Amino acid sequence: MTTMKGAARDARVEIVDLFGGSGGWDLAAQRLGLPVIGIEADHAACETRRAAGLDTVEGDVRAYRPADFPTATDLIGSPPCQPYSIGGKGAGRRALDAVLHFAGQLSARRDIRAGLATLDDERTSLVLEPLRWTLEALDDGRPYRTVMLEQVQSVLPVWEAMAAILRAEGYTVVTGRRNAEEYGVPQTRVHAVLVARRRDEAALPAPTHSRYSRITSQDGNRDLLPWVSMAEALGWGMTRRPGLTVAVGTGAGGPDPSCVGGSGSRVALYRERDAGRWITDTRPVGADAVPSYRGGRKDMIRVSVADAAALQTFPPGHPFRGTRTKQYEQVGNAMPPVLAEAVIRRAMAAELSARTGA
Repeated sequence: MTTMKGAARDARVEIVDLFGGSGGWDLAAQRLGLPVIGIEADHAACETRRAAGLDTVEGDVRAYRPADFPTATDLIGSPPCQPYSIGGKGAGRRALDAVLHFAGQLSARRDIRAGLATLDDERTSLVLEPLRWTLEALDDGRPYRTVMLEQVQSVLPVWEAMAAILRAEGYTVVTGRRNAEEYGVPQTRVHAVLVARRRDEAALPAPTHSRYSRITSQDGNRDLLPWVSMAEALGWGMTRRPGLTVAVGTGAGGPDPSCVGGSGSRVALYRERDAGRWITDTRPVGADAVPSYRGGRKDMIRVSVADAAALQTFPPGHPFRGTRTKQYEQVGNAMPPVLAEAVIRRAMAAELSARTGA
């Protein structure tokens, strides 16, 4: 286990991932040769990270500050999405005005801890942690050269408020929505992304794959790669569209593989299957295989942890730890590594080019 003090002394650390989770951002950074360490409060997710060889600090991000990681030059953050998700209770959406107010207070360097304690869901305030870290690093005289943030699309107003604050502090900033399937992720999920740069122009990655549409074919845009279907990614499932968003929640038939909205999205899966736009899961039942039905009901569609991870573009065999429910949570909460790599590669193009000499 990597300790906080050990991490702070580690001269290899370049990126701090404030909400490390099961490692979506960190796997991407590693693939690009960028040393990264993740802070994560959930024990099961930390066990997953350690099993995957990812540097980890187990603890609450609010208990740390930039000075604890003095060699870090860049910052990543995907705060918990549940308060803001359409499929959740909506505490974040109801508190959006308050969150934006607190962002303004942070920009004025005021202590907002007492105010944050009044929010209904304590996770709601975590969306402000990347701003706190960025401003503290600035005030410490060691500003982050790159800040990369991601969340569900309902958080975009928060990112836009942060963008205005960071521009006033000398950053160039871009924000926007990015569709996962446009980067080769075999699912339709919209991500709100912010990229800030200290030394040059910030930019978001251009799509590499076509955007999914029910009324156009998979290769509708000849200038881009075709989007990846669920069946192509898993060997079973929908053949004429990507998978629906991997959700965190569970239901009577097992974890819901569909997009937020629950039963309505399951109907979409059944509709595709009943229309024949489907490949049946014929894998044998065993320790590493989950049938697409449960309790003898062969009409029940179910996605295993490994299937959900594949739809999120985790590498095969990523060692998820904890209960099955915890494993599904880790998958559903993650930034898809393929999308994360596209964001990092574009945002940090200058540094990556310098490393390779290109």
